[in-house]
Amino acid sequence: MSDLAAKRCEPCEGGVPPLDEEEQSALIAQLADGWIIIEGHHLEREWSFPDFVSALEFTNSAGAICEEQGHHADFEVGWGRAKAMIWTHKIDGLTESDFVLAAKFDRI
Repeated sequence: MSDLAAKRCEPCEGGVPPLDEEEQSALIAQLADGWIIIEGHHLEREWSFPDFVSALEFTNSAGAICEEQGHHADFEVGWGRAKAMIWTHKIDGLTESDFVLAAKFDRI
């Protein structure tokens, strides 16, 4: 693992290109297993839990990280599962901050 989780998410003001495939590959290699890049657009990972309450607790913890970082993921929560989808909405693609946020979720 890298020190991605130690970094802060940097606000994107737009006007920058999304990361290219090579940059994305280098960054995803630094994340825990389970993360995938969907069509070069966003990161996605699903976690399994023994019940709904555990999945909700995880999602609330991840949401608190989002608030603290000022960078927000989309979540799906159901019985025994939680899924996070991360991308930089301002540019409709991936930036380093998306991988930083994913690495922070890996620490939960």
